[in-house]
Amino acid sequence: MKPAVILVGADKGGVGKTTVARALADYLTGKNIMTRAFDTESPRGTLKRFHGDMTEVVDIDSTSDQMRIIDTLNTAQVKVSIIDTRAGSLARTLRALRDVGFFDAVREGQFTFILFHVLGPSIASLDEIAETAPFVSNAHYFLVKNHVNDSTFFEWDPATYQNYFSKTRSAGELTIPKLSEMAYEQVEIAGSPFSQFVANKTGDGRQAAHSFVLRGYVRTWQGKIAEEFEEIGLLDLIAGASPKK
Repeated sequence: MKPAVILVGADKGGVGKTTVARALADYLTGKNIMTRAFDTESPRGTLKRFHGDMTEVVDIDSTSDQMRIIDTLNTAQVKVSIIDTRAGSLARTLRALRDVGFFDAVREGQFTFILFHVLGPSIASLDEIAETAPFVSNAHYFLVKNHVNDSTFFEWDPATYQNYFSKTRSAGELTIPKLSEMAYEQVEIAGSPFSQFVANKTGDGRQAAHSFVLRGYVRTWQGKIAEEFEEIGLLDLIAGASPKK
Protein backbone atom coordinates (compact mmCIF):
# COMPACT_ATOMS: atom_id res chain seq x y z
CA MET A 1 0.00 0.00 0.00
CA LYS A 2 1.36 3.42 -0.92
CA PRO A 3 1.44 6.04 1.84
CA ALA A 4 -1.80 7.95 2.41
CA VAL A 5 -2.08 11.45 3.83
CA ILE A 6 -5.43 12.57 5.23
CA LEU A 7 -5.57 16.31 5.82
CA VAL A 8 -8.32 17.68 8.07
CA GLY A 9 -8.62 21.44 7.90
CA ALA A 10 -10.58 24.66 7.62
CA ASP A 11 -9.80 28.31 7.11
CA LYS A 12 -12.46 29.29 9.61
CA GLY A 13 -12.07 28.62 13.34
CA GLY A 14 -14.72 27.10 15.57
CA VAL A 15 -16.02 24.54 13.08
CA GLY A 16 -15.03 21.46 15.09
CA LYS A 17 -12.12 20.46 12.88
CA THR A 18 -10.24 18.54 15.58
CA THR A 19 -13.43 16.66 16.51
CA VAL A 20 -13.45 15.34 12.94
CA ALA A 21 -9.77 14.36 13.21
CA ARG A 22 -10.45 12.60 16.52
CA ALA A 23 -13.39 10.69 15.04
CA LEU A 24 -11.23 9.72 12.07
CA ALA A 25 -8.40 8.48 14.28
CA ASP A 26 -10.85 6.39 16.31
CA TYR A 27 -12.41 4.91 13.19
CA LEU A 28 -9.10 3.88 11.64
CA THR A 29 -7.83 2.45 14.92
CA GLY A 30 -11.04 0.45 15.25
CA LYS A 31 -10.45 -0.97 11.77
CA ASN A 32 -6.90 -2.00 12.75
CA ILE A 33 -5.37 0.53 10.34
CA MET A 34 -2.01 1.60 11.73
CA THR A 35 -2.15 5.38 11.79
CA ARG A 36 0.01 8.26 12.92
CA ALA A 37 -1.06 11.87 13.30
CA PHE A 38 0.50 15.31 13.13
CA ASP A 39 -1.11 18.19 15.02
CA THR A 40 -0.11 21.55 13.57
CA GLU A 41 -1.49 23.52 16.52
CA SER A 42 2.05 24.12 17.75
CA PRO A 43 3.29 24.21 20.44
CA ARG A 44 0.35 22.63 22.28
CA GLY A 45 -1.97 20.58 20.14
CA THR A 46 -5.57 19.61 20.88
CA LEU A 47 -5.43 16.33 18.96
CA LYS A 48 -2.30 15.43 20.91
CA ARG A 49 -4.30 15.70 24.14
CA PHE A 50 -6.75 12.99 23.06
CA HIS A 51 -4.51 10.77 20.92
CA GLY A 52 -1.11 11.29 22.49
CA ASP A 53 0.21 7.85 21.61
CA MET A 54 -0.07 8.43 17.86
CA THR A 55 0.32 12.20 17.57
CA GLU A 56 3.27 14.55 17.14
CA VAL A 57 2.87 18.32 17.42
CA VAL A 58 4.52 20.12 14.49
CA ASP A 59 4.87 23.61 13.08
CA ILE A 60 3.78 23.35 9.44
CA ASP A 61 5.81 26.46 8.57
CA SER A 62 9.01 24.88 9.87
CA THR A 63 11.16 23.16 7.23
CA SER A 64 12.44 20.61 9.75
CA ASP A 65 8.87 19.72 10.77
CA GLN A 66 7.81 19.47 7.14
CA MET A 67 10.64 16.95 6.76
CA ARG A 68 9.34 15.00 9.78
CA ILE A 69 6.06 14.54 7.95
CA ILE A 70 6.89 14.23 4.26
CA ASP A 71 10.36 12.67 4.31
CA THR A 72 9.10 9.78 6.46
CA LEU A 73 6.01 8.89 4.40
CA ASN A 74 7.83 6.14 2.51
CA THR A 75 10.10 4.98 5.31
CA ALA A 76 7.67 4.83 8.23
CA GLN A 77 6.11 1.47 9.04
CA VAL A 78 2.80 3.27 9.50
CA LYS A 79 1.46 4.18 6.05
CA VAL A 80 -1.51 6.37 6.99
CA SER A 81 -0.85 9.88 8.29
CA ILE A 82 -3.50 12.30 9.56
CA ILE A 83 -2.60 15.99 9.51
CA ASP A 84 -4.85 18.08 11.75
CA THR A 85 -4.32 21.70 10.76
CA ARG A 86 -4.36 24.64 13.11
CA ALA A 87 -7.61 26.63 12.96
CA GLY A 88 -7.53 29.04 10.05
CA SER A 89 -4.46 27.54 8.39
CA LEU A 90 -5.83 25.19 5.71
CA ALA A 91 -4.77 27.39 2.80
CA ARG A 92 -1.32 27.96 4.32
CA THR A 93 -0.85 24.22 4.84
CA LEU A 94 -1.87 23.46 1.26
CA ARG A 95 0.59 26.07 -0.02
CA ALA A 96 3.37 24.52 2.07
CA LEU A 97 2.61 21.07 0.64
CA ARG A 98 2.61 22.52 -2.87
CA ASP A 99 5.93 24.27 -2.35
CA VAL A 100 7.71 21.08 -1.26
CA GLY A 101 6.39 19.17 -4.30
CA PHE A 102 3.92 16.98 -2.44
CA PHE A 103 1.10 17.50 -4.95
CA ASP A 104 3.43 16.64 -7.83
CA ALA A 105 4.20 13.35 -6.08
CA VAL A 106 0.46 12.72 -5.59
CA ARG A 107 -0.14 13.30 -9.30
CA GLU A 108 2.65 10.86 -10.12
CA GLY A 109 1.03 8.21 -7.93
CA GLN A 110 3.59 8.14 -5.13
CA PHE A 111 1.07 9.09 -2.41
CA THR A 112 -2.67 9.03 -1.83
CA PHE A 113 -4.09 12.37 -0.70
CA ILE A 114 -7.46 12.75 1.03
CA LEU A 115 -8.75 16.14 2.15
CA PHE A 116 -11.55 16.60 4.67
CA HIS A 117 -12.50 20.27 4.38
CA VAL A 118 -14.60 21.20 7.42
CA LEU A 119 -17.07 23.94 6.52
CA GLY A 120 -18.61 26.56 8.74
CA PRO A 121 -22.39 26.97 8.81
CA SER A 122 -22.43 30.24 6.85
CA ILE A 123 -22.33 30.72 3.12
CA ALA A 124 -19.04 32.58 3.55
CA SER A 125 -17.38 29.17 3.88
CA LEU A 126 -17.98 28.65 0.18
CA ASP A 127 -15.20 31.14 -0.50
CA GLU A 128 -12.86 28.64 1.12
CA ILE A 129 -13.88 26.05 -1.47
CA ALA A 130 -12.84 28.36 -4.30
CA GLU A 131 -9.48 29.00 -2.60
CA THR A 132 -8.91 25.29 -2.07
CA ALA A 133 -9.80 24.26 -5.63
CA PRO A 134 -6.31 24.72 -7.16
CA PHE A 135 -4.83 22.19 -4.70
CA VAL A 136 -7.32 19.32 -4.99
CA SER A 137 -7.24 18.23 -8.62
CA ASN A 138 -5.57 14.94 -7.64
CA ALA A 139 -7.09 14.61 -4.18
CA HIS A 140 -10.03 12.70 -2.83
CA TYR A 141 -11.77 15.85 -1.65
CA PHE A 142 -14.66 15.86 0.83
CA LEU A 143 -16.64 18.78 2.21
CA VAL A 144 -17.55 18.11 5.84
CA LYS A 145 -20.60 19.51 7.59
CA ASN A 146 -19.98 19.13 11.30
CA HIS A 147 -23.22 19.26 13.30
CA VAL A 148 -21.61 18.19 16.58
CA ASN A 149 -22.08 21.66 18.07
CA ASP A 150 -25.66 21.99 16.79
CA SER A 151 -24.70 24.10 13.79
CA THR A 152 -27.41 24.86 11.25
CA PHE A 153 -26.07 24.86 7.71
CA PHE A 154 -27.17 26.92 4.78
CA GLU A 155 -28.86 25.26 1.84
CA TRP A 156 -27.03 25.47 -1.46
CA ASP A 157 -29.25 26.70 -4.28
CA PRO A 158 -28.42 25.42 -7.79
CA ALA A 159 -26.74 28.64 -8.93
CA THR A 160 -24.53 28.82 -5.84
CA TYR A 161 -23.67 25.14 -6.17
CA GLN A 162 -22.67 25.55 -9.82
CA ASN A 163 -20.59 28.65 -9.08
CA TYR A 164 -18.42 27.04 -6.42
CA PHE A 165 -18.52 23.33 -7.07
CA SER A 166 -17.78 23.36 -10.78
CA LYS A 167 -14.17 24.04 -9.81
CA THR A 168 -14.01 20.96 -7.58
CA ARG A 169 -15.69 18.26 -9.61
CA SER A 170 -14.27 15.52 -7.41
CA ALA A 171 -15.82 16.89 -4.22
CA GLY A 172 -17.90 14.56 -2.08
CA GLU A 173 -19.83 15.32 1.09
CA LEU A 174 -19.56 13.99 4.63
CA THR A 175 -21.83 14.77 7.57
CA ILE A 176 -20.80 14.57 11.22
CA PRO A 177 -24.02 14.23 13.26
CA LYS A 178 -24.84 16.05 16.46
CA LEU A 179 -23.68 14.51 19.74
CA SER A 180 -25.39 15.08 23.08
CA GLU A 181 -23.78 18.16 24.62
CA MET A 182 -23.41 16.45 27.98
CA ALA A 183 -21.77 13.41 26.39
CA TYR A 184 -19.37 15.59 24.41
CA GLU A 185 -18.52 17.56 27.53
CA GLN A 186 -17.75 14.43 29.53
CA VAL A 187 -15.42 13.10 26.85
CA GLU A 188 -13.64 16.46 26.92
CA ILE A 189 -13.27 16.23 30.69
CA ALA A 190 -11.98 12.66 30.44
CA GLY A 191 -9.42 13.76 27.83
CA SER A 192 -9.70 10.39 26.14
CA PRO A 193 -10.48 9.10 22.64
CA PHE A 194 -14.19 8.62 22.00
CA SER A 195 -13.71 4.85 21.75
CA GLN A 196 -11.91 4.72 25.10
CA PHE A 197 -14.77 6.63 26.71
CA VAL A 198 -17.26 4.15 25.24
CA ALA A 199 -15.19 1.24 26.56
CA ASN A 200 -15.33 2.85 30.02
CA LYS A 201 -11.56 2.76 30.37
CA THR A 202 -8.96 5.22 31.62
CA GLY A 203 -5.82 6.09 29.71
CA ASP A 204 -3.84 3.42 31.55
CA GLY A 205 -6.43 0.73 30.86
CA ARG A 206 -8.18 0.76 34.22
CA GLN A 207 -11.94 0.68 34.63
CA ALA A 208 -13.54 4.15 34.55
CA ALA A 209 -16.87 5.29 35.94
CA HIS A 210 -18.44 6.97 32.93
CA SER A 211 -22.21 7.12 32.62
CA PHE A 212 -23.79 4.20 30.77
CA VAL A 213 -26.22 6.65 29.12
CA LEU A 214 -23.51 9.04 27.93
CA ARG A 215 -21.38 6.16 26.68
CA GLY A 216 -24.41 4.98 24.72
CA TYR A 217 -24.82 8.38 23.08
CA VAL A 218 -21.18 8.40 22.04
CA ARG A 219 -21.37 4.80 20.76
CA THR A 220 -24.41 5.61 18.60
CA TRP A 221 -22.73 8.78 17.31
CA GLN A 222 -19.59 6.85 16.38
CA GLY A 223 -21.71 4.30 14.54
CA LYS A 224 -23.27 7.03 12.41
CA ILE A 225 -19.84 8.46 11.60
CA ALA A 226 -18.61 4.99 10.64
CA GLU A 227 -21.52 4.75 8.21
CA GLU A 228 -20.45 8.06 6.66
CA PHE A 229 -16.86 6.85 6.23
CA GLU A 230 -18.07 3.59 4.75
CA GLU A 231 -20.43 5.42 2.39
CA ILE A 232 -17.50 7.25 0.80
CA GLY A 233 -15.37 4.08 0.80
CA LEU A 234 -12.65 5.57 2.99
CA LEU A 235 -10.78 2.32 3.55
CA ASP A 236 -10.75 1.64 -0.20
CA LEU A 237 -9.42 5.14 -0.86
CA ILE A 238 -6.64 4.58 1.64
CA ALA A 239 -5.83 1.29 -0.05
CA GLY A 240 -5.56 3.07 -3.39
CA ALA A 241 -8.90 2.12 -4.96
CA SER A 242 -11.06 4.45 -7.03
CA PRO A 243 -13.67 6.47 -5.18
CA LYS A 244 -17.26 5.28 -4.97
CA LYS A 245 -19.66 6.87 -7.44
